Amino acid sequence: MDFKHEDDKDFVTDMDYNNEDVASGLEDNISDFGTETFYINEPNDPIEETDDEPEKKNTAKSFLFDLLFYAVLIFISVYIIPNFILQRTIVDGESMENTLSDGDHLYVEKISYRIDLLNRFDIIVFYPYGRDNEEYYVKRIIGLPGETIQIKNSEIYIDGQVLEEKYGKEPILDPGRAAEPIVLEDDEYFVMGDNRNISKDSRYTVVGNVERKNIGGKAFFRISPLKEFGPID
Repeated sequence: MDFKHEDDKDFVTDMDYNNEDVASGLEDNISDFGTETFYINEPNDPIEETDDEPEKKNTAKSFLFDLLFYAVLIFISVYIIPNFILQRTIVDGESMENTLSDGDHLYVEKISYRIDLLNRFDIIVFYPYGRDNEEYYVKRIIGLPGETIQIKNSEIYIDGQVLEEKYGKEPILDPGRAAEPIVLEDDEYFVMGDNRNISKDSRYTVVGNVERKNIGGKAFFRISPLKEFGPID
């Protein structure tokens, strides 16, 4: 037996009407986009490559800058500092006892003598036979440029006045060439070792007066042995 609801016709009609409204609404919404178009890359579409050339150039510049920086640093460390600023020197012999001992390691600064700042009693490193000869001495400045030096009765005289000093280990036994007055030129220094009786210094012709051009620097700091570590008097 078939049953038929009186409202079926109306129900179907309402559904059809609603579907038509939805379809119409979708068409209206689609038309609202106008001519604007959206694209989606397909798997085979070509992908635009990024330009990394500037980054490579920056990396190359950075590398060259670092290379130049380290080259300059090595040049300064190996050449400029040892030749013009600071150098390590080792004491050879006992002529500077009791101030310095054989084997002491010293730092020598190379600026004072270049700008005429050496003073009496400074300890200097110099080349008695010229800079072409590698042999160097470590002695103390006693006489300055332009002064007259003489040694009498174990006393050192500067321009006729007794020099008050406390560095000599023992009284001077041999005045050497300073038994007679020695007049220093404007670029000359008279040097002596603190261990006066075994020191080969300006009292003897083999060393003589030290010209400024033959001075290697001023010793100012002892780094070894560690128990003596510190500034040099």
